[in-house]
Amino acid sequence: MNVPRNIGLLPSFDFSIYIAAKLYEDEILSAGQASILANLSKRGFIELMGKYGVSPFSKKTEDLLNDIENA
Repeated sequence: MNVPRNIGLLPSFDFSIYIAAKLYEDEILSAGQASILANLSKRGFIELMGKYGVSPFSKKTEDLLNDIENA
């Protein structure tokens, strides 16, 4: 994606990570899919998500209860 440099946004590399993080946060993409979009390893993507205000953990109570049940 080409982002004009004069509009004051993040560099294009950061822009792709931002878009991937938001799509992950909105549950449109999985972490693996978002990492591919951001051109990062899954681990690298998860480590950078906090920089963009996105938690790698689900906010849904149902997901937490499922995780506890499956632990």
